Amino acid sequence: MNTQSRSKLYLIPTPIHEDSGIRGLPLAVQEIVQTLRVFIVEEEKTARRFLKSLSADFSLSEITFFVYNEHSHPNEAIGIMDKIGQQDCGLLSEAGVPCVADPGAQIVAAAHCKGMEVVPLVGPSSILLALMASGFNGQRFCFYGYLPKDKNERMKKLKELERRSAQEHEAQIFMEAPYRNENLFKDILEVCQKDTRLCVACDLMSAEQFIKTMTVDRWRKDMPSLDKRPTIFLLEKK
Repeated sequence: MNTQSRSKLYLIPTPIHEDSGIRGLPLAVQEIVQTLRVFIVEEEKTARRFLKSLSADFSLSEITFFVYNEHSHPNEAIGIMDKIGQQDCGLLSEAGVPCVADPGAQIVAAAHCKGMEVVPLVGPSSILLALMASGFNGQRFCFYGYLPKDKNERMKKLKELERRSAQEHEAQIFMEAPYRNENLFKDILEVCQKDTRLCVACDLMSAEQFIKTMTVDRWRKDMPSLDKRPTIFLLEKK
């Protein structure tokens, strides 16, 4: 196949905290984004704000937006890519990198089905930044995304993750909606063994960035407020 003639889908990272602006994005990425005129986004309003932050001269009137988010049916992805046709386009996450804790995977799958070239671009990922700063095993780790909303099911899952970490020598990574952080944090401290290590990484790349690793026992004595603060939790049991 002649890859030179294929249209491209660029996977575009965005800032993971509004305070960070575009400083986490390489200049080469910013330049590529400014050449595109078609974008697939989770929310048009935030996408417009991001694009305008790249350049005050960015002409939004020339841009076509297609919305694909957690409420979209997977079948809509093919329809969107059919409408885009042979144009180069960009897939924007609300925050961080597309398709990781993000609904964009179906768009990428549709692009592959159409024979498009998929081009991932470099940018900030809260998951990887938290893992890097945790002191946990970066050779073996598992990202679970969101744990169950039901408290009993969540407690059961936390015990399972703790066992898996010990058996597989594997760091366990998970997250929660910011307004439910406090409940998850309390459940971790209640159900996990006191010598299990827990890293809490919140407000990454902001002026209020907080990253700390301690045993569960120490966290029980010094529990910060995480209410409405974007947070990644990492658990490791030796």
